Amino acid sequence: MELSIPLWFEIGTYVALALILGFDIVLAFKRPHIPSTRESALWIGFYVALAIVFAVLLLVFDGPEHSGQFVAGWLTEYSLSIDNLFVFLIIMGRFSVPRKYQQELLMAGIIIALVLRGIFILLGAALIENFSWVFYIFGLFLLYTAANQAFTNHDDEAETENKLIGFLRRRIAITERFDGAKLRTTVDGRRVFTPVIIVLLALGTTDLVFALDSIPAIFGITQEPFLVFTANVFALMGLRQLYFLLGDLVDKLVYLKYGIAFILAFIGVKLFFHALHENELPFINGGQHVEWAPEIDTFVSLGVIVGAMAVAVIASMIKLRYDRARGIEPKSAAAEAAKVDEEQGAE
Repeated sequence: MELSIPLWFEIGTYVALALILGFDIVLAFKRPHIPSTRESALWIGFYVALAIVFAVLLLVFDGPEHSGQFVAGWLTEYSLSIDNLFVFLIIMGRFSVPRKYQQELLMAGIIIALVLRGIFILLGAALIENFSWVFYIFGLFLLYTAANQAFTNHDDEAETENKLIGFLRRRIAITERFDGAKLRTTVDGRRVFTPVIIVLLALGTTDLVFALDSIPAIFGITQEPFLVFTANVFALMGLRQLYFLLGDLVDKLVYLKYGIAFILAFIGVKLFFHALHENELPFINGGQHVEWAPEIDTFVSLGVIVGAMAVAVIASMIKLRYDRARGIEPKSAAAEAAKVDEEQGAE
């Protein structure tokens, strides 16, 4: 079933999203500050409401199938964005980024993510249009990513980034102190880079990894580029505010990565079934479609995604309560940022 929406609605969506993102970028760079819990919650509520309104409009203009695909894709991308957020917390803490400048760097990271995902969406759509067998590759890649998600922690990712950052430090002059959110500053009459360049590199590397994971995942839910792109944009909108709202809570969702791994594995299996159903490879079933391969319904996918995230969050909260009853407190990836704030206040 092809997407059938008025051209004005599609163009209007792009214009509205560009204006909203533009306003958010201006706000982040013109008024750097630490958002309050209330401010962050209001912005996130606004972005979630926008996504729901968009889903309702899709329902009105095109029916439940593509509206359901958007919601399932948006929730999948949102869950991956929360995992992305965890790495952002580690990066900010590791480089002791002052919290009042974190908004600008987070916004830069989100812009990088949007650009990378836009490129991968175009590439993915072109591949799917011309080579149906690419679903086999996407499916296997997601199964690999699911295993990697479940059995690799973020400290291992940090170690990989440290090697890249060490290489950069050996080749360009980088000062140890920040000068606001400036990329370059002057030290003893010499122009040098600030740690901002390393933070941006770390954020960009993280965004690249998550873009590689998230694009095959959403193409497993819908092959409509418009829905793929809007689901990604809605998932990234409000990520900056979510960073400040969740803070330490992200560290306490210890089973979140398993919920995300289950979702990625489920979509990987779904993609593999879809590839079998559309099969054109001569060495599989003689190049004929595999009739027994099931097509998993959009609303079944939506139920699995919501259920997996709900189980992961509830299980994490139960473990948190159990640990606190035993006097065990979880480690905080945001603790370093708080220490930096205290040190700056003392200065």
